[in-house]
Amino acid sequence: MYRLRDEYRRSQAAIAALFCCLGFQYATWVSRIPALKTRLDLSEAELGLLLMVCGAGAALSFPLVAVLTRRFGSRRLAVGSALALGAVLLALSVTPNYAVTLLIVCCDGVAVGCLNVAMNAQAAALEVKYRRTTMAKMHATFSAGSLFAALLASGVTSLSSALPAHFLTATALLAALVLAASGGLLTEDQSPAEQAESSDSDPAAGERRKGLTLPTRVTIWMGLAMAFGTVTEGAMNDWSALYLKDTAGAAAELAPLGIAVVSVMMVLARLFADGWRTKWGDERIVRVGSVLAGAGLALALLAGGVVPALLGFACVGLGIAAVTPCVYVAAARQGSDALALVAAMGTTGLLGGPAVIGFIANGTSLAWGMGAVAASALVVALCSTRIRFPALTPA
Repeated sequence: MYRLRDEYRRSQAAIAALFCCLGFQYATWVSRIPALKTRLDLSEAELGLLLMVCGAGAALSFPLVAVLTRRFGSRRLAVGSALALGAVLLALSVTPNYAVTLLIVCCDGVAVGCLNVAMNAQAAALEVKYRRTTMAKMHATFSAGSLFAALLASGVTSLSSALPAHFLTATALLAALVLAASGGLLTEDQSPAEQAESSDSDPAAGERRKGLTLPTRVTIWMGLAMAFGTVTEGAMNDWSALYLKDTAGAAAELAPLGIAVVSVMMVLARLFADGWRTKWGDERIVRVGSVLAGAGLALALLAGGVVPALLGFACVGLGIAAVTPCVYVAAARQGSDALALVAAMGTTGLLGGPAVIGFIANGTSLAWGMGAVAASALVVALCSTRIRFPALTPA
């Protein structure tokens, strides 16, 4: 019994390290965007394209990720893509021009897509193997990695503004974390569906599984839930401060509280969400949470003012926090292709959603744009009615 518990804790810590690595790497380079902008003398449009290329690389990595996961397994894919993210940091520190930077950032997006799928596959496999809910805590460590990266960037920059010194330090820490975690990662990461297929004695079936398969109706519903969930999450990060200042009438020093409230509530919710999942089930958590997020934000927008806005933002952070972990678990149970597609749709929603909200706000008002965010959360609740969520119990 104790041996089983120790094995679980070891694997849990190793997989959590992957989530931490992704948050750490991404926050490391985006925290130095001002330095890259100055060094390469970029315009606002060129900087926007740079960020868009990163997102495009992640979204378009879906076919590659699915094939690599089948061929190498999530353990080797996770280690390889995490080390590749470290190489990206080194390349960015010495990039000679804008064209090369675009290529590097596109590669970063592909590596992010690979690690995103691999680490979620590992976390889902951990839940299956030990029958414990842990996915939400894994996603909380992503936020912890981002926080650590921000603190490191602040500390290193206070000593030296040079990108190579900062990114070399970050790469060394990233590599050390990946290598320390690699021994604890799971080697068996097939979903129940894939395990059933692997027992099929038909050789032709095995050959067909080497390529991509068409997504099922359930997979499409999961992808839509993930996309609209990440639209809600991403838009809150991008537009909450502006809404507080320009629409709710908050003072400039209070405007950043919007992002802070959402982030704090999401981290706290993800720390406790695994217990909620065990008690009430993933389906109820996703449905009730997304309704809370959408209805809470809608009521805040109707009420107007700073305090209602902050309360509405808190509802969004609390309600939407567990959506992504639960949908990832459901997708992983359908197989590597389903997980890769759902992850790609989530990336698309996270990066493309805030831009759509901006277009809506430009054509009407930011209040209507935020209303679209509330509607996105309610769409997640609708999608959740068509998803088969797994039932996990504590060991």
